[in-house]
Amino acid sequence: MTEFYKMHGLGNDFVVFDGRGRGLVLDEISARAIADRRRGVGCDQVIVIERPNSGGEAFMRIYNADGDEVEACGNAARCVARFLMDEKHKPLVSIDTKGGLLSCQDADDGLVTVDMGKPGLAWNEIPLVREMDTAAFPLQVENQEFMVTAVSMGNPHCVIFTENAERVPLGKLGPQIEQHGFFPARTNVEFVQALTPARLRMRVWERGAGITQACGTGACAALVAACRRGLSPRAADVILDGGVLNIAWRADDDHVLMTGPTCLSFTGDIDLTTLEYHG
Repeated sequence: MTEFYKMHGLGNDFVVFDGRGRGLVLDEISARAIADRRRGVGCDQVIVIERPNSGGEAFMRIYNADGDEVEACGNAARCVARFLMDEKHKPLVSIDTKGGLLSCQDADDGLVTVDMGKPGLAWNEIPLVREMDTAAFPLQVENQEFMVTAVSMGNPHCVIFTENAERVPLGKLGPQIEQHGFFPARTNVEFVQALTPARLRMRVWERGAGITQACGTGACAALVAACRRGLSPRAADVILDGGVLNIAWRADDDHVLMTGPTCLSFTGDIDLTTLEYHG
């Protein structure tokens, strides 16, 4: 049996394994089986904490619910940071990921701040299929045209500003935009409403996971996009279905800081040798 930790950041939930001592390796099928909400544990992403590759206290491997391994997950980074801070009794830890090294700090009152690094703003960093001004360009989806902003936060994001985020048919538009041919690596999709300059309402369709309660990298992308479009200052509260994240895009070094809560829901054990995916 293998121990796991069920954690979440504002309802964006994870099954976390500590693989540092046993060299735990998952594949696409086992990750999908674990994430299955009817036959598995159930989660948006499966996380494996591994020994660090090139610095930091640990390496964080991330699998979406569809089994794809991905580069970044901001809410998971906060949860893993809290796990490591509690273990090591340290207020500051670094986590290595496929998207880069993340510096994480205890922000008091149960909050964790993650330095998500610089956003990628060039078309080939996101990536897009061709050169484009990523601050604002039209995207055709069936018979609708959206003016979108593309940002990379270690993973791709397509941000669309709307007058009413609650009315957006996210379950319909999300998968169409995620798999749009303009995004060769697919994309996360955020619909954002500027309530005030310092308060953004965001709903998210996550690449490989679908509609989720929160997305940390998506909130970062939303703030960066709002700044680029002149809709927000460089710091704002981003209101998600699961709660609020504070995002700040520093002017001195262009790093994006994300601050929010984490929660350990429960721990359990699972027999990884018997996993089957029935999707």
